[in-house]
Amino acid sequence: MPNDRGDPSERRLFAERYAADEAWTFETLSVHAGQEPDELTGAVAPPIYQTSTYAQDGIGQPRDGWEYARTGNPTRRRLERAVAALEGGEQGIAFSSGAAATAMIAELALPGDEVVIGDDVYGGTYRLFERVLRPKGVIARYVDLATDPANVRSVLSPRTRLVWFETPTNPLLKLVDIAGVAGAIAAHHGADGERPLVVVDNTFASPAVQRPLDHGADIVFHSATKYLGGHSDTVNGIVVTSRTAAAERLRFLQNAIGAVPGPFDCFLVLRGLRTLALRAERHASNAAAVAGFLAGRADVTSVRYPGLRTGPHAHPQAALAARQMRSAGGMVSFVPSSGGTHGRSARERAVAICESTRLFTLAESLGGVESLIELPAVMTHASVAGSPLEVDPALIRLSCGIEAEADLLADLKAAVDRA
Repeated sequence: MPNDRGDPSERRLFAERYAADEAWTFETLSVHAGQEPDELTGAVAPPIYQTSTYAQDGIGQPRDGWEYARTGNPTRRRLERAVAALEGGEQGIAFSSGAAATAMIAELALPGDEVVIGDDVYGGTYRLFERVLRPKGVIARYVDLATDPANVRSVLSPRTRLVWFETPTNPLLKLVDIAGVAGAIAAHHGADGERPLVVVDNTFASPAVQRPLDHGADIVFHSATKYLGGHSDTVNGIVVTSRTAAAERLRFLQNAIGAVPGPFDCFLVLRGLRTLALRAERHASNAAAVAGFLAGRADVTSVRYPGLRTGPHAHPQAALAARQMRSAGGMVSFVPSSGGTHGRSARERAVAICESTRLFTLAESLGGVESLIELPAVMTHASVAGSPLEVDPALIRLSCGIEAEADLLADLKAAVDRA
């Protein structure tokens, strides 16, 4: 990068175009987008602007547009640009957590509006819509979008504001045809006579695995705590869109409500992004090996992994995975059968497995370099108990990390054998 780029604002503008204007592959973009050398000093590692406010040159004259850290922070701006570039969108808006990002997108729906939601979502998403937004007059309607994207039409109404889903879903790893849903609602006139916005939670995949905006989504978001950060050491959320009106509203909400991430958390996610492409490859290869191992066991009732194409546990949407995703991702879910060494029920065996692994740490969350195991029914999805979205009490969810494949398989084999 040339040293002489004029005044600071010109250097900043050049930096913001530095990666976006290049026809780089995702692997290269993940290293460089938002990670340009510091425009003031040339520092290769993005600086952390740990400040709450900024000196102004005069009344109404903020220096280079910086006024107050809730409204904007240079480290946060880098993260927003980076993830927007990786998702192929124009605007990134960062929040203090994935839950905060979820809540801010949900704020696009007004009292009296309806939101169509896929019938397998994170428990916290269900809790938000049912226990926070429904009492305020925002109505969620749940529908199976995985079997047929055209199912969305059965619950559309003149009040539909958003169509919202995960793919792969949490925790059943169902897939939703993003382009199919977008096409199915293309002619629908929802709230305010406008076509509903398609919102995709891409947390389970990451842009290294799929880019929903390329398939017709209007808004994509992440719990950046997961694959984007990748090291289980920060909590963060981010939204990306190319819809100007949606971006402007989300920016307003970001500032007005104030659920913004701190600069150090943004730095940690930025650092994680630099290895995202490499990590995603290892997550996927380990998950494929784990899914294959589980699928070959007679004491496992079902295995859910989008990369299984053959056999009794073949994923029903493996063809969609091949078309829509760069890999099948790093998440695997399975249900052990009853019986085993001690004649236990499936639920009892699931608990025993979760409590006896050594490399697979019993913990909520996912997407970190370490492998995790959990029982969604009483952990991440306790909020959907007793609802139509209730999870099988014996379902185990695995987040496959980047450890050696042989070690992960040995750990899981020992746990399943003992159960």
